[in-house]
Amino acid sequence: MVTNVLENNHLVLIGKVANEKRYSHEIYGEKFYIFDLEVKRLSDAVDIIPVTVSERLLPEVDLEVGNRVVVEGQFRSYNNYENERNRLILTVFAKDIVKAEEEVPQEDDNEEERKMPVSNEVVLSGYVCKKPIYRQTPFNREIADVLLAVNRSYNKSDYIPCIAWGRNARFCQNIEVGTEIRIVGRVQSRQYEKKFEDGTSEMRVAYEVSISSMEIVEKNDDNKDVEDVG
Repeated sequence: MVTNVLENNHLVLIGKVANEKRYSHEIYGEKFYIFDLEVKRLSDAVDIIPVTVSERLLPEVDLEVGNRVVVEGQFRSYNNYENERNRLILTVFAKDIVKAEEEVPQEDDNEEERKMPVSNEVVLSGYVCKKPIYRQTPFNREIADVLLAVNRSYNKSDYIPCIAWGRNARFCQNIEVGTEIRIVGRVQSRQYEKKFEDGTSEMRVAYEVSISSMEIVEKNDDNKDVEDVG
């Protein structure tokens, strides 16, 4: 599968099924299930990414725990209101899912088994809907948080948290709300502690897009490129 850059929300993941699928919801008689996909980074760190899949796709692939699959789809969001609190829920919506083919070892390979190819790429085109927040870490690493509104069919939008680094982070300081940008990056997960006003707290997992490259989409179709930070 190859990412179609003409779409405003498209991703491809290759990973390992981390747990059994579980029922999520039903729309117009069509049932949807959710499972977690374990996706390795080049650094060998692991992202655990939730994937929502329609029952229509289940006969086409074996989602047994440990199986490697290729997921093509979109990164979506929805609001979940529970316990008088509103939460932004993020998930990969699978439009296609197939078994991942293993690489064939070469005769001169010393490894008993070659590693599976790594893939985690998402392309988004949307509008900056909050002023980006620029900051520096104690180790002087530059970071900017960007919330992107990505249009979807039926007058819906997905609100995708993104994070930029280095030169891209500095550039984000000057981006105005309402600016249309196109980004390429990867979906990542991280744990954090959520503290509430009543003094309680809980551990949560956040999902976001780590930006590798970005550009402003000009109205005259000429794009202003921002340097890739890798």
